[in-house]
Amino acid sequence: MTALQIQDLYLTRDEFALVNINLVLPKGTIMGLIGENGAGKTTLLKAILNLIPLQDGTITLVGHDHKNEEVAAKQHIGIVFDDLFFPPYYKPKHIEGVLQRTFSTFDKYYFYGLLEQLKVPTHKKITQLSRGMRMKLALASALAHRPTLLLLDEPTSGLDPIIRDEVLTLLVTYMDEDAERSILFSSHITSDLEKIADTITFLHKGNIHFSTAKDELQYQYGLFQGDEETLNMLPPYAIVGTRKTAVGIEALVKREEVNEVFHLAQPTIEEIMLYFVKVERL
Repeated sequence: MTALQIQDLYLTRDEFALVNINLVLPKGTIMGLIGENGAGKTTLLKAILNLIPLQDGTITLVGHDHKNEEVAAKQHIGIVFDDLFFPPYYKPKHIEGVLQRTFSTFDKYYFYGLLEQLKVPTHKKITQLSRGMRMKLALASALAHRPTLLLLDEPTSGLDPIIRDEVLTLLVTYMDEDAERSILFSSHITSDLEKIADTITFLHKGNIHFSTAKDELQYQYGLFQGDEETLNMLPPYAIVGTRKTAVGIEALVKREEVNEVFHLAQPTIEEIMLYFVKVERL
């Protein structure tokens, strides 16, 4: 019961490579895809959509091979990149025409209902819309055929907190309406993923470092805060990384390897990512 399965993916693009990517997105779940700029998140999404050829590996989308059954697979997929890629002079009625010809399950009334709900003006051209309105129009366009799998690439980047909350609320509603639906949500705004994601996949330099349940991830690690002398009492194998702060030493540690006498704060997803990417051992 998987919406997306990637096995042993390998591809190169210019001087960048995705290496040995294995990933499973179960139906009915939201997976957050995190990683620094250049980690390969957009490249992976483009590979899933068969926009970039693979050197090796397989991708299965809602039961279909992503390449040999591409047309059938994409009937079940909604896509939102970091902007709206229709001609700038298009209005929603023009987008309606494109979607009507593309998706057999396109629902005109649902499409315009989403636009009304999101307060997107239907009389304006794309070029006349703010970034927030363009992203809401992009999301409505992606949902209008009620896809089983939604692929999102930085859909909330650059949006103000109010519009981001509207977008996240719509995504939660989309999931609640059908238990078979799934979302792969790539974002560097980890606070958004903390609100709605079930699992977190961390991509770094073309490799997956972990893919695990969000709650398990945040329990697995803890933040130590103290002085260097106390830090030295921790077993070295428990320490992921350390950094000096204005008041002492902070360290990301593996919670199960640390004695309960040490008080550990719960790290955010962003803090976990930063420690894996930037912070070295003392």
